[in-house]
Amino acid sequence: MPGPLPLCHLDGQRLPLRDARISPLDRSFLFGDGVYEVIPVYDGRPFRFETHHARLARSLAALRIRDPHDAAGWLALVQDLVTANGGGDQYVYLQVSRGADVGRNHAPFPDVPPTVFVYCAEWPATAPATLSQGVACITTADTRWARCDIKSVALLANVLLRQQAIDAGCAEAVLLRDGRLTEASASTVHVVLGGTVVTPPNSNLILPGTTRTVVHELLDSLGIPRRTADVSESELRGADEIWLAAATREVQPVTRLDGQPVGSGVPGPLWRRVHEAYQRLKRG
Repeated sequence: MPGPLPLCHLDGQRLPLRDARISPLDRSFLFGDGVYEVIPVYDGRPFRFETHHARLARSLAALRIRDPHDAAGWLALVQDLVTANGGGDQYVYLQVSRGADVGRNHAPFPDVPPTVFVYCAEWPATAPATLSQGVACITTADTRWARCDIKSVALLANVLLRQQAIDAGCAEAVLLRDGRLTEASASTVHVVLGGTVVTPPNSNLILPGTTRTVVHELLDSLGIPRRTADVSESELRGADEIWLAAATREVQPVTRLDGQPVGSGVPGPLWRRVHEAYQRLKRG
């Protein structure tokens, strides 16, 4: 991933990232007690901001963290930082923690100001080889906690799962729980079965993906059948196509799974149609 751009936002102030400092007593540092969002920016415009903000608000409410801004305030903050960092194509990382307490106490939740940290980074353009050849993935057991629907900064399980994929020379870990597909370590997974795109239903075990929603809208506009349903391990392994979807991945084709080809072993025709439609949409 590209490195961050020089200016960040911390607790109401725009400043050089190198000068930003957060208390070691901040609860995101001590407990992973915070939430985050990643927002794509194309041509200086935050993409699907409303959807990202809605998920941020849900995550904050689930953790009982006071939301420091309304939607208009968040948008103004994000837009100001994007513009200050030069506009164009970027992504925005936004994190809200419960704040810095006077000590390390599990409970009760302290009544302190939330810590708000936002930075921008250059857009991680998809490599041409990924578009022409796809990516390889592994499958592994889903060892994450039982509230994956919260976009929490407590991501150690996800980090270990992704490292397992990297150690195997792969791009991502596709997760299985009780014989069914959930998602990947940091991506939604879509599976093509007999010409229909199938996505596992949202639940406490799956993060409601913003890019997933975009993919579903594009499928409907293209007249490609889709359904939301459980995907068994055997269906996953026998799929015609597998896609990864995430804010900074957009939609990428998986062409090898556990060393075996997916479908014909090259990016599939339905993925290509959705990818091309995504590129048109993000510039529209």
